[in-house]
Amino acid sequence: MKKLVLAAALTAAASTAFAGGMDKAMMEPEVVVEDAASSSSNIVVPLLVLAILAAAMNN
Repeated sequence: MKKLVLAAALTAAASTAFAGGMDKAMMEPEVVVEDAASSSSNIVVPLLVLAILAAAMNN
């Protein structure tokens, strides 16, 4: 009889642990990878600076 009461108590305690049901699945944010700019765009600014310096030195 004690085993039956103990089993019933454990069953009741275990069922209350799952009373809330399952949580919503957590989705990880999507990783967006941008393509790097081409290297030719990185040389425009230094060339422009050199052209301005050359023009300033000629005057």
